[in-house]
Amino acid sequence: MSKKIFSGVQPTGNLHLGNYLGAIKNFVDLNNDNSNECIFCVVDLHAITVKQNPKELRSNIQETIATFIASGIDPKKSIIFNQSQVPAHAEGAWILSCVARMGWLNRMTQFKEKAGKDKEKVSVGLYSYPVLMAADILLYDATHVPVGDDQKQHLELCRDIAQKFNSDFEIENFLQVPEPLIQKEFSRIMSLKDGSRKMSKSELSDLSRINLTDDKDLIINKIKKAKTDPMPMPSTTKDLAKRLEAKNLLGIYASLTNSTLEKSVEIFDGKNFSEFKEKLSEVLIDKIQPISLEIKKLLDDKSYLDNTLLEGVERANKIASKKIKRIKEIVGF
Repeated sequence: MSKKIFSGVQPTGNLHLGNYLGAIKNFVDLNNDNSNECIFCVVDLHAITVKQNPKELRSNIQETIATFIASGIDPKKSIIFNQSQVPAHAEGAWILSCVARMGWLNRMTQFKEKAGKDKEKVSVGLYSYPVLMAADILLYDATHVPVGDDQKQHLELCRDIAQKFNSDFEIENFLQVPEPLIQKEFSRIMSLKDGSRKMSKSELSDLSRINLTDDKDLIINKIKKAKTDPMPMPSTTKDLAKRLEAKNLLGIYASLTNSTLEKSVEIFDGKNFSEFKEKLSEVLIDKIQPISLEIKKLLDDKSYLDNTLLEGVERANKIASKKIKRIKEIVGF
């Protein structure tokens, strides 16, 4: 069955292996399936929920687009655009925020995690951005949305908003209620320095992550220094329950080789960590180095990136403007 797929990535800059294995690799597979219609959005409106340097934000938008293309997403086949250039996203977010309920937003655990103890000082946007996320999806009648564990709750909110809008205005199935596409294996890649923490560009040590712009020597050095434990390589997946770093590294290997955790454990059973790390570095270099080289090449061709974005914005705007026009008519505008 054909799927209409929408997903977005924040232009935070310095995208890393966690972004690639958790999202972009999946986007490429979805793009390559001819039965899918894919829309990939650089969600720059979401990015400004926390203060951004304007110059860096513009640069990060281009880097994100370059990473999509370098990883294998075809901008002629899929729509690639940045959210801020399609006015329907902001308009839709306001209308849907009048449908959403405070109680629903109060349950969003990610806001509580990001706001920490000082909730009074964070932006209103950080609190309400799940409604904007709902507008992003619903404007395109997306049937499926790739989500990680940390976004499942937001998609549930999107579904609630769609159903309430349809019910409130007695217009059955007008807003498509989307289904989640959840990666069963390795959607959450952890730090190379701490297997209990998600790989993140905000972690101080660059040794904690593999950046998509890292060269061969950097990758080898980072994997060599990646935290492990003094025990031998595990012989079963049950052995990994309390060995978070070993589980993370084996998961990365499995995902890069399109295998399973069980198969990876079987391959390296009885071997030492240094031998495993050598093999892991090889598969990382094989996958990441071509992407890194292509990102750098694309970033040197700003006019190509600008034109790609312009074309994507035009295609997205054609769809979203029709939907928001109808939404406004239904509401009474």
